[in-house]
Amino acid sequence: MNSARNSSAQNLREKLAGRDILVCPVIGDPLSARLCQESGLPMAILGGFGIAAMGYAMPDAGLIDFTEVVTAVHNVCDAVPGFPLICDGDTGYGNAMNVRRTVKEFARAGAAVILLEDQMWPKKCGHYGGKREVISRAEARVKIRAAVEARNECGSDMLILARTDARGAIGFDEAIGRCHDFEAEGADIVFAEALETEAELKTFAGAMKKPTLANMMPKTPVRSRQALQDMGFKIVTYNVLIHAAIKAMQDTLGALKADDMTKAPPQAGFDDLTRLVGLPDYMALEQRYKV
Repeated sequence: MNSARNSSAQNLREKLAGRDILVCPVIGDPLSARLCQESGLPMAILGGFGIAAMGYAMPDAGLIDFTEVVTAVHNVCDAVPGFPLICDGDTGYGNAMNVRRTVKEFARAGAAVILLEDQMWPKKCGHYGGKREVISRAEARVKIRAAVEARNECGSDMLILARTDARGAIGFDEAIGRCHDFEAEGADIVFAEALETEAELKTFAGAMKKPTLANMMPKTPVRSRQALQDMGFKIVTYNVLIHAAIKAMQDTLGALKADDMTKAPPQAGFDDLTRLVGLPDYMALEQRYKV
């Protein structure tokens, strides 16, 4: 494995050992990952929501397959060596044996963290309307066991983030129980999706021994980072970049159609864009091969 990629997992482990909660925006492509890295934020999450929306203009509803997701993980990690990325492995794309392969491929691609969940396939974003269906508690536990063993076998330092959607499918107590199972199987981070009240957030974070993640999405009450840190959360995710990009493009296209670019939002300069995609480094290296 590339040593720079391996360093991203160690980088995140060190950050998790600190006092501050880690801000983690949702991204969907290499460019948004690089923008996060340059912003000084500590990490980002390459979520299925982002991959489906930005890569395919599709909903996060199990329409993107294993090969497409692994390719996205490879491309995004390659763009930001050393920058910690949580990479969404959905359900692991099958049973425990499929989980083993998914974990090894994500580690090879450079993920700092693989996120695995207990929904039935095809899965859906936990904040879409309707109830989620989850696999049995016993199978969910075994799949995390398989993930941890596969990670250890391939000599990777990648972290395992175990997610449950049991809050919406069964109930809060079931979600707590499953996360305790995940901790017992060696998960490094635990996450109960779509918690619905501040009391549930507090109870969940206080009940876990491993680092916990809070997702500030529609079904979950939005609380300040300080409040979440006081509850005990170590990571908080925000799905705001994709929304911001869509609005900026819509406004720019509207101004272009109206032939009045004064109404367009501010734009990055051409030089900033070419720098962001690495043109200066490319041109400098190109000189090495001049004949």
